[in-house]
Amino acid sequence: MMMAQQIDRKHLKQEMKDLLRTAQVSPRGMACLYLGLILVLNLADSFISIMDIGLPGTFVSILTGLMSMVLAAGFVMYCMAIRRGERAEYLTLFDGFSFVGKVILLNIVIYLFTMLWSMLFVIPGLIAAYRYRFALYNLYENPGIGVMEALEMSKRQTLGYKSQLFTLDLSYIGWFLLDSLPSIVQIAYIYMSILQDPMYYLADPMRVYAISLPLPFALQVLIGCVWPLVVQVFYLPAYQCTELGYFDIAKQTSGIGQGTAKFPDAPDSGWDGF
Repeated sequence: MMMAQQIDRKHLKQEMKDLLRTAQVSPRGMACLYLGLILVLNLADSFISIMDIGLPGTFVSILTGLMSMVLAAGFVMYCMAIRRGERAEYLTLFDGFSFVGKVILLNIVIYLFTMLWSMLFVIPGLIAAYRYRFALYNLYENPGIGVMEALEMSKRQTLGYKSQLFTLDLSYIGWFLLDSLPSIVQIAYIYMSILQDPMYYLADPMRVYAISLPLPFALQVLIGCVWPLVVQVFYLPAYQCTELGYFDIAKQTSGIGQGTAKFPDAPDSGWDGF
């Protein structure tokens, strides 16, 4: 096992941009297909929420969320193929359905573990999120491994790389903010509305939920769903491939992830090897 190395983020990002230009199947086209399907799922979820049909609506919301997880797996597998110099067809987007149970279970376990660490404080939760960052990639690369094994591999692989992954995310902060622009505008509008008459809202805090932008509700839903996905078309392929570059380097330096070797148990600490 080698020591974690300092990754040249700028060089890797440029390398990924050059690699994406040579992809046989358009990365932007794949992103449009993936995000278009996510948009359909989000709009269906929003429509059901507006109808307020109770238990069936809850079921549809859960179903759309689970389908989004599986489609995300397919998009990552497409990006993995690009990094290997392989041709990945548009149908790769649906490859996650071949091991859908593990994809969903691992997403749920990661969420639960991260939430439990977050109950201690924000920082342990943040570290836990980066600690399990590569777990899904391990599963996508080798669907034959178990959920807990994928987590264990990620714990080892991210030793020494958590802070570098955090820095990678910070380098995309402009895109993330642009992605969140509708939500930022909504929050700012609510804040300014409260400032105009704070006593009115203090008398009944539930009145805050009645504040909305002076736009038709359907248009607000459309903007809220469409805008983030349109923005993601322009940065998601490069961001995903760059993060996979970190994953490949972490595998090389840790010696973990090339096969399905078993590893001794490690203490479940969110603080080690940041």
